[in-house]
Amino acid sequence: MNKLEEIGKLNKFKIKKSSKILKKHKIDPAFLFLLAGFAGLIMFYIWPFFVSMGYAFMDKTVNGSFVGLRNFIELFHNKPYLLGLKNTLIFIGISVPLGMFLSLMVAMLINRIKKYKELFVLVFLIPLVIPSGSMVFFWKALFMNQGYVNSILNTVGLKGINWLETSASLYVIAVIFIWKNLGYNMVLFMAGLHNIPKENYEAATVDGANEVKTFFYITLPGLVSMIVLVAIMSIVNSFKVFKEIYLITGKYPHESIYMLQHFMNNMFYSLNYQKLTTATSIMVLIITLLVQFLFWFERRHGE
Repeated sequence: MNKLEEIGKLNKFKIKKSSKILKKHKIDPAFLFLLAGFAGLIMFYIWPFFVSMGYAFMDKTVNGSFVGLRNFIELFHNKPYLLGLKNTLIFIGISVPLGMFLSLMVAMLINRIKKYKELFVLVFLIPLVIPSGSMVFFWKALFMNQGYVNSILNTVGLKGINWLETSASLYVIAVIFIWKNLGYNMVLFMAGLHNIPKENYEAATVDGANEVKTFFYITLPGLVSMIVLVAIMSIVNSFKVFKEIYLITGKYPHESIYMLQHFMNNMFYSLNYQKLTTATSIMVLIITLLVQFLFWFERRHGE
């Protein structure tokens, strides 16, 4: 027997021994693969987050003293932070429900199409693959003071608006957010519509229910879980809109689109980690409360 055969037999023995250990202790091999990813999640995300959370209760980053809730109290007396918090909540309140409604309507319309359905789905998914930086010039050319939108308004006899330097900038960013996330939410809603049994619609038709009643009594109840998922994804993505705002308006946007991320970005550049981590903690708390409310809604109204 040569050395290569000995190595092969030794490897087979090790594999059999490992399999016996896994069977003996009833360890699913998939668990070992998930363990590596979970370890990376703890090491690079969860652990640094909790370490940075400690700065929210300290007066200094290095050799600091515990100050309790003083940083939180001072933060709620900070005008830029309160402005960012207010604008962020207003933006979520406008863009998330409107984006979900439009996504659902588009999903229902495409779901009725028999020909070229894949083509329409592809068209709405295009914004997902276009980098934000590539679209900056397009949005600027569209909404700048001498842009295409104002040219159209002037053509029909209306006065143009300085879209990016007035309170109208909030609606511009809402349009960009909806445009970018419409396709993704639409696909999720289409999956939810596909899971609703067709027998329910057939029974409603036999009973004489019109489209409005069918929508409220069959479609919406059947989409509760998907609505909650889309709402959570939309809320999380709404906190990422800072990238588009920064690329389009620069470091000093109009006060109506000064978001929490602007405040945290400024605190990072000024090395004020106490305010940065305090603001981050409150943002995480807000997202957690919103997500818990959505889960409660799903448990109460889901099937």
